[in-house]
Parts: sequence; structure tokens; C-alpha cells
Amino acid sequence: MDPSRKRRTRLIVALSAALLLAGALVYTSFSAATEAKEPSDVLASADAGKSYEVTGKVVNGSVKREGDDLRFAIRDREGTAQIPVAYSGTVPDPFREGREVVVTGKVENGTIAAERDSLVTKCPSKFTEEKKKS
Repeated sequence: MDPSRKRRTRLIVALSAALLLAGALVYTSFSAATEAKEPSDVLASADAGKSYEVTGKVVNGSVKREGDDLRFAIRDREGTAQIPVAYSGTVPDPFREGREVVVTGKVENGTIAAERDSLVTKCPSKFTEEKKKS
């Protein structure tokens, strides 16, 4: 076999393998992703036994600690629909009322029974407009 033809064949095989691996990576990335729902979405269509990733803002005055458990409510970012959350596990330092959070859990009796250590606090955007001083 001609050496230049042999090199060309190896190049085509290597590029084909790389293309297949890249396609597999893209497929796995998108198939494993779940979209976080807001409380109004979960309340409207919650299936018993199904796990949801729910995002929203912690309702002011709703945070209560009971031993190792944390109870709070989250509401839609732009709405008033809210759902209570029962959580146990590590609480991120920036967690507080008014902060946006993401939690994963199942809906039981109108409350999200969160998976242990699934609470993630979103940091407030540093790109939002600052309030003008009067």
C-alpha cells in the first residue's frame, strides 16, 4: 500500500472516531440535563413519586429550623405561587430569605421533601442594576 494512502486512511479513521466521540458527549450532556421548574409548575402538574428540581426565591419569614431539619418556602421569581420545602443536610453559607435557591426532591402532601444535601444557593447577579442613591 502506498504510504500517502496509508496516512490518509489513518487520518480519516482518526477523524471519524473523534467525531463519534464528540457526538456521544453532546448527546449525554443534553440527555442528562433536567430543567428546573418553578413552584407554580410543580403545583400544577406534580406526579406522586417523581423527583423534581425546583428553583425559586426563599419566602421572607418562612425559614424555620427544627433540630437538624430546615423548613422554608420558595416562590416563583416573578410570581406569588409558593411551595413549602422540608430539607435536611448541609446549608450553604449564602442561604437566606429572598435568595434564589435550587432544591431537588419529591412532592409529598403539598410539600417538597428535599433530598439530603441537594440545596444550592444561587448568587445574586453582579450584573444587575444597583439602586440609585437619592
